[in-house]
Amino acid sequence: MKTPWRISIWAELLAEFLATGTMVAFNDGVVGLAVVGLTMSGRTPAIFQGAGDWLIITLGSALAVAMGIYLAGGISGAHMNPAVTLAFALNGTLRWRKVVAYWIAQTLGAFAGAGVVYVDYARAINAWNTSHHIVSRSSAGGLATFSIFATYPASYFHGSLWGPLVDQIIGTFFLVLFILAITDRANRGVPNNQAPLVIGLAVAAIGISFGADAGYAINPARDFGPRVFTWLAGWGRNAFPGPGGYWWVPIVGPFLGGSMAPLIYRTFVAHSIVVRDNASRSVHPTRPAETRRDAAAE
Repeated sequence: MKTPWRISIWAELLAEFLATGTMVAFNDGVVGLAVVGLTMSGRTPAIFQGAGDWLIITLGSALAVAMGIYLAGGISGAHMNPAVTLAFALNGTLRWRKVVAYWIAQTLGAFAGAGVVYVDYARAINAWNTSHHIVSRSSAGGLATFSIFATYPASYFHGSLWGPLVDQIIGTFFLVLFILAITDRANRGVPNNQAPLVIGLAVAAIGISFGADAGYAINPARDFGPRVFTWLAGWGRNAFPGPGGYWWVPIVGPFLGGSMAPLIYRTFVAHSIVVRDNASRSVHPTRPAETRRDAAAE
């Protein structure tokens, strides 16, 4: 008997595609607002005057992630991030046979999300380039509008990719670490309907703490899908290979950082919860698990 597709992996892949596309549309959209939308509409005089635009971007990115999880979390978990998918597989909460399929759906969703932003902001992008005398999107001046869609390293690295790579490892490590803690019902955690918002806050925390080095992609699909789109849309070498050959950093770094988090979380937190619960259960066999953990801590 055939399995209806809505209870098969195809439903999960469609959910990942839609959730990732929505997340990227709003994530890239808020950058588009800050870079070309507000400036070219006459609503603000210049880009990045102080920290205000960065706060707008971090808040928008946080809400984008939260809305994506609310949208499809009940079907696929709304990973929206290949590094998260890999971490869940390493943690034993996702079957390995689904991993590559999730990656493909996420990357295609990110590509589509970038397309939505481009359709909406194409005139503002062209107006920005005209007003700044930028003839080619693939020129050095085209990096400003390229940044709407994908990331590149800060100038103070002077072309070195080791600093941005470490930055992506650190940022994604914390992202996955927070997701594991927030979704761990044995830990303090949060109610299920609040988890997307708290995960969004985790993204905001990373953005306002570690975002400047490399734009905190912390997600291979979120960077690679839009990067492919921009390459096709005329940003050329700004997309591939990127400044200093940067294109691979937001892929490798997040995979490395995200892969480290499950081991660290299990070693430092999760195993201790299990041991303490078992110990308190033997002393207070009828008390709820949360109360038993409090007793074990006394």
